[in-house]
Amino acid sequence: MSRQIPPLNPLRAFEVAARHLSFTRAAEELFVTPSAVSHQIKALEESLGVQLFIRDAKALVLTPAGTAYLPSVQLAFKQLADATHRLHSKDRPALKVNMPPTFAVKWLIPRMDRFMKAHPDIDLKVSTSNHRIDFERDDFDMAIRYGRGDYPGLHCELCMAVEVIPVCSPALRHGPQPLETPSDLKHHTLLHDDSTYTDVSNPDWAMWLEHAGVTDVDASRGPSFWPSHLVINAALNGLGVALVKKNWIEQDLAEGRLVRLFESIRLPVEFSYFVVFPKERLEDRRIRSFTDWIRAEVSADQQQPSPV
Repeated sequence: MSRQIPPLNPLRAFEVAARHLSFTRAAEELFVTPSAVSHQIKALEESLGVQLFIRDAKALVLTPAGTAYLPSVQLAFKQLADATHRLHSKDRPALKVNMPPTFAVKWLIPRMDRFMKAHPDIDLKVSTSNHRIDFERDDFDMAIRYGRGDYPGLHCELCMAVEVIPVCSPALRHGPQPLETPSDLKHHTLLHDDSTYTDVSNPDWAMWLEHAGVTDVDASRGPSFWPSHLVINAALNGLGVALVKKNWIEQDLAEGRLVRLFESIRLPVEFSYFVVFPKERLEDRRIRSFTDWIRAEVSADQQQPSPV
């Protein structure tokens, strides 16, 4: 039986290379060199006695044998990942969640004590790595993603809608150059959120000023920050006016550390935050508990009166 099953490393190299149709991209995912991927594929082909890829200077193409072999290999790795997840979830209550950095810093952590008190048997393990989570490869139970909600093969639930607003410190708002109208922004530094999100509907200063009908403010000037909580900190320290997601600054607004400007001007944001996880984990009580708690917290936020 052992001779009938190829070594796992070449099989994994084959699956990743076939998914990307690129040895270079496969090497990036596997943290090895393209040459190492190529050698592993060659070893697998020699072990199986069939050619899996057609290699030329312009493209990497699966042979008919490779195309037929790939679905079964992917299914086998998926079953291994699911079995390992089930094994670990029975042994320990920890819930491993990946999320964007600012979601963790500005939304989760300030209210995390409420989750801990409500669910003392579940330990959260939070990661903010910025690469797209592959649940078959990465050791996470669930993730929070920013997008349109189209994640094939995953269970997806709306977590949080988004509103982007201009804010600044109270001292700046009422300082020597008061901010009464959008045109007053020409007297102030614009702070830019340089996060690498792919949401073209997420307004930057150029889009916001155009929507507000302002033509005498240079939207290109001012410092940029990544991730988003850095631009919020810059606004808190009075460095200028920032466009930020309102979701992250509810507490700062309520406690008067930041003030909202020009509330009558609103721009729609197409993307939202979604909870995602493999469909096989729908009955995982830890995932359900955390998802229900987020939904309850978001609902409570929406029922709070806006700060004056």
